[in-house]
Amino acid sequence: MAIRKKDTVIFEKPPVIAAWAAAGGKKESEGPLAEGFDFLTRDAAFPDENCSNWEQAESRLQQKAAEACLRKAGISRKELDLVLAGDLQAQCTASNYTMRSLQAPFAGIYGACSTMAETLCLAAALAAGGVVHQALAMTSSHFCAAERQFRTPLDYGAKRTPTAQWTATAAGACLLRNPGQAGVPVLSITFGRVQDYEVRDINNMGAAMMPAVVSTLLRYFAATGTQPADFDAIFTGDLGQVGSALLHEQMEREGIPLPNHRDCGCLLYDVQAQNVQAGGSGPGCSAAVLCTHILPALRSGQYRRVLFLATGALMSQTTFLQGESIPGIAHCVELAGEGTV
Repeated sequence: MAIRKKDTVIFEKPPVIAAWAAAGGKKESEGPLAEGFDFLTRDAAFPDENCSNWEQAESRLQQKAAEACLRKAGISRKELDLVLAGDLQAQCTASNYTMRSLQAPFAGIYGACSTMAETLCLAAALAAGGVVHQALAMTSSHFCAAERQFRTPLDYGAKRTPTAQWTATAAGACLLRNPGQAGVPVLSITFGRVQDYEVRDINNMGAAMMPAVVSTLLRYFAATGTQPADFDAIFTGDLGQVGSALLHEQMEREGIPLPNHRDCGCLLYDVQAQNVQAGGSGPGCSAAVLCTHILPALRSGQYRRVLFLATGALMSQTTFLQGESIPGIAHCVELAGEGTV
């Protein structure tokens, strides 16, 4: 069912992403991808739904994405074989609390901002092997919850640096099914390796994560014999403007320029008009771009073959205060246009 080539698993009979959905907040409703969301709220605190804090609000956002995805797939939560989900909150609590309502078998995943690609990789492998028939891959982030946990509470009013990125208030969910069914085929998956280039600036995640993208891309190209020109687009998430510029510089040095590269952190928002500094970040950023832009474009035929690499900075709120460097990771999912395989 699958061929292992170094770090890449190629599916002879690809599993499919049968349905997907995204939920977002106010900033996302004002961005260029707003029309692609299945749910948007102008008040991400969800006061009308009895949420008393930002952490509860993020879980509610995740529930909205999951509910929309299941509705579009035409199934109930009882038909799920497994949910793979994670988020930025300590111990993935937003996902844990979401699962109180879904009541399906659950595996909590932590990959920081790489979580969407990581859950997709795992769900695709399980679906391709017949271990599950219907699996939900899901993640989320919330600007206010993340700022309080990793930086300073909003009430503090700290000034943001130009290299900082805006944590998306967003969630994305994808339903994966076995090979041979309708949906966007997952052609291959590549699990990344942790890279640490001694970046210690908590406000420069793009620089910390960029080496992991280079590592994963080089390993993927070497294993598959492909090159950037073989793809309509290569999406990273979320390096932002700073990390994207560094990525292009490094890939030029490697002799593999990326003219078709696009970054989710630069796509979710209008970087010039929305005051998000270097762009978007957070697990919900790449998940939202995947579900509002990439997957719909693969379904419509706008894209025929793409790479989706979500990136993660693997520090904690404790380790960066201890002066530790920030390791990064990037997992890669190769996707094809619906009906092309």
